[in-house]
Amino acid sequence: MKKISYDFKNRTAIITGGAQGFGLDIAKRFLQSGAKVIIWDSDEKELKKASKLINDQNLSSEVVDVSDPKNVDDTVNKIISKTKIDILINNAGIIRRGKITEATDDDFKTTMAVNIEAPFRLCRSTISIMAKNGGGSIVNIASCWGLNPGPDHPIYIMSKAALASFTQCLGRDHAHQNIRVNAVCPNEVNTPMIRTGFSIRGLDPEKAIKELNDTVPLGRIAEPDDISDVILFLASDEARYMCGSLVEVNGGKPVS
Repeated sequence: MKKISYDFKNRTAIITGGAQGFGLDIAKRFLQSGAKVIIWDSDEKELKKASKLINDQNLSSEVVDVSDPKNVDDTVNKIISKTKIDILINNAGIIRRGKITEATDDDFKTTMAVNIEAPFRLCRSTISIMAKNGGGSIVNIASCWGLNPGPDHPIYIMSKAALASFTQCLGRDHAHQNIRVNAVCPNEVNTPMIRTGFSIRGLDPEKAIKELNDTVPLGRIAEPDDISDVILFLASDEARYMCGSLVEVNGGKPVS
């Protein structure tokens, strides 16, 4: 299938969690569309692998723990001393599964730090920068589960529901500054994160993915590019009138 072509020349995009999964696919697509891309990830080894794999002079990387406020603020300041920020993709995220009676304080603290506190700090910093530069686009990676809660993921669902509401608030509050804030809300995506989750639970990832495929009306769970296509659209001028939108990308599958 031929991909839609977007023009992101002379724009700089930050992608958190950009070293693997659909974060890496997002980075590739922005680079192909002419953007300068800065991928953030806490895993230095994966960042080096990603940089070597892509091998593009418009790609740079930063080792960042998005759950560390000082690390986030220092890295933003480092970037803006060298370039502008036109696009922010808040992609970094984690899932802690299990009933609330099984959850630990660390499960709650870490999930909130990565899934909602990090987007909060990054949006706070970059919106001020984008406003001075005449506008920009932010795409948050929320989840269908944050809109339609399913069983046994209360902490994850709470964090993604908060991110969805946060997106709607910012979309309204900053549209007058030509800053568009929207969110993509996927269901299951075939990434290393979901496969690792199956392995941790003692399941065969290949078999588990096949079983998930059978639950989706379109016949399969999402691949990374199914999500990155929507992200690029929301970041582009083609989505110029979208502010505070929550776009579900789920193959027709309800949360269950």
